[in-house]
Amino acid sequence: MAPTVLIVDDSSTLRRQVVDTLSKAALNVAEAEDGVQGADAIKAGGVDCVICDINMPNMNGIEMVTEVKQDGRFADLPIIMLTTEGSRDLITEAKEAGACGWIVKPFKPDMLVAAVKRLTGSE
Repeated sequence: MAPTVLIVDDSSTLRRQVVDTLSKAALNVAEAEDGVQGADAIKAGGVDCVICDINMPNMNGIEMVTEVKQDGRFADLPIIMLTTEGSRDLITEAKEAGACGWIVKPFKPDMLVAAVKRLTGSE
């Protein structure tokens, strides 16, 4: 069975682009509009990889990663930050919170698919 990837971003346009990209690569995709919805979806189970924006209302991406990674069940859950932000400080903060990758928007579809497949072992 194909892995399920959760895309967490407040931009419906960006979510649609990621859903289209990953669906064409035969991956299952779920969506969340902010970190609160994202954390809830992860805690509900069935998510194999997360692609998450940083700047979102209610709970930002780094706060979501921090909250999720505090639960031992998700210690090994791969989380890729997909954002317009590229500062070293934010990248360091995200990695310290538990993110394993960083892709700057606009993303290259083949690079995103390759990263997800590598992290989920579905290459």
